[in-house]
Amino acid sequence: MSATEFSEGDAAQLYRAPILSDDKYSRGVLGVATGSLTYPGAALLGVDGALSTGIGMVRYSGPASVCAAMLTRRPEVVYDGGRVDAWVVGSGMSATDSEAMDRARAALSQGIPSVVDAGSLSLLPLPGVIVATPHAGELARALGVPREEVEEGPSEHALVAASTWGATVVLKGSTTFIATPDHEEYSVNLATPWLATAGTGDVLAGVIGSLMASRRSEIDNDPRILARIAAAGVVVHSLAARRASAGGPFLLDTLIAEIPAVIRGLVGR
Repeated sequence: MSATEFSEGDAAQLYRAPILSDDKYSRGVLGVATGSLTYPGAALLGVDGALSTGIGMVRYSGPASVCAAMLTRRPEVVYDGGRVDAWVVGSGMSATDSEAMDRARAALSQGIPSVVDAGSLSLLPLPGVIVATPHAGELARALGVPREEVEEGPSEHALVAASTWGATVVLKGSTTFIATPDHEEYSVNLATPWLATAGTGDVLAGVIGSLMASRRSEIDNDPRILARIAAAGVVVHSLAARRASAGGPFLLDTLIAEIPAVIRGLVGR
């Protein structure tokens, strides 16, 4: 079975503009447990990716020094506990960092829909509604196969991982494949090759997580929507990268700055 191409028009169906009766809670609250002393930037990038989508609130859980940097960069981020509609966990974490993994486990133990990235992929499979976001190297390690094998058959390996983990899998690449345990699969082929830089996956996790938080009630009613939500996040991320690139290299701040314009175009369709 071949993957169904997921388009800009498909993504537009998953985004909506807020209405006058909305507040920060109805627009979704995203919990972010990412970053570490070694990779603090991953937390900042993921939070920026989430905030740029128009999420109602971001609650951050991480090392004190990363929290301090976050406060300087994004004072609207909240650091206390409270309601969370979805989590982003693992970006900038190592599976060998026990403190980071404890934070990841604490977030994931709540059973809330979650994006599982980077180091926290080692915790899979987990119960609950999960979107796993590996690149080819991470998926190869998880499945115990050479990276080249995953790169030669990304669609098939995404489906295997989805079945093995019982999760929706977003296998990042020049074409990104989104696979489900029920063997549903989408592909997104909108990215620019200039997107292949460190930190882009951290931004993507924040974008997907924010859309999950904003559509929490629909996920609860029908978890099958999760694959389309993840694919929509990939579309937004890819289109923002193309705008940021304009045919050349770009900084991730530029990609993040383009996300609102991409979403504005989707909700205006």
